[in-house]
Amino acid sequence: MHRRTAIQLISASFLAGPVLAVDVKSATHLGSFRWQHPAEWFGGFSALHISDDGHRMIALSDRSMLVQAHIDRDGDRINAVKILEQWPVLSSKGRALPGYTGDSEGIAIAPDDTIYISFEGIHRVAHYAKPDSPARVLPRPKLFIHLDSNGSFEGLAIDNQGRLYTLTEKNRTAEGHIPVYRWNGQEWSTPFVLPQRGKFLPVSADFDPDGRFYVLERTVSITGFRSRLRRWHISADTPASEEILFETATGTHDNLEGLSIWRDIQNRLRATMISDDNFLALQRSELVEYLLPD
Repeated sequence: MHRRTAIQLISASFLAGPVLAVDVKSATHLGSFRWQHPAEWFGGFSALHISDDGHRMIALSDRSMLVQAHIDRDGDRINAVKILEQWPVLSSKGRALPGYTGDSEGIAIAPDDTIYISFEGIHRVAHYAKPDSPARVLPRPKLFIHLDSNGSFEGLAIDNQGRLYTLTEKNRTAEGHIPVYRWNGQEWSTPFVLPQRGKFLPVSADFDPDGRFYVLERTVSITGFRSRLRRWHISADTPASEEILFETATGTHDNLEGLSIWRDIQNRLRATMISDDNFLALQRSELVEYLLPD
């Protein structure tokens, strides 16, 4: 999310509408860790990936910076985060991505450890053989060209078949549903849509090890941000058994935009999220973790 948009949102006041009847499960908040670093490039984190052991993290900022870090843990809580390396996200010509063209929002790590990144502004998904490799931009159907300039591909996820899924923050179908786009390695399709519930907007997505699909959503009022996490079983390209895992009160967390679902050494299901501080002093970069019901 752009800094200008964040200021506009914080200045505006719109509350989440009522949530329709779906299955509500109870997730447990494990902790929140404020992540700080003095570098000028630090901040604006919009996506992340957590390794299976919960200690390696790859974070992506919306100013085209990839960061690899080590997470130090004490039981269920994060103690420290140490940055190991960082790389600017590159264009297909191997150049740094400036401003509008570098609004990177979503990340998905393939089984071979290559990286996919989704972008707003110029709506696209790109593949990177390594963090410092030039981009290979996936084909862009005409449908993508006319998406909202600051409301397109916030979320990006990869399933156990290696297929990519992305969804838009603001664009909706004629019926008001959230379209989900899939790349199967050869072409894009729209295998299913998700129901829009109230004023919450999708900002990140992921699959868990069991193949369930998760969407992190956000809404904002003059007093702060609210977050919601939903999930579905996907069978024959049909989302079913919709669940709301948590829905926070205003100001519980900052502007959560990145999501990674993983299992810890006790085989418990966890959601780790990261906030986009929009490079504003009144916000913060934080890692937030929840224990999820199975």
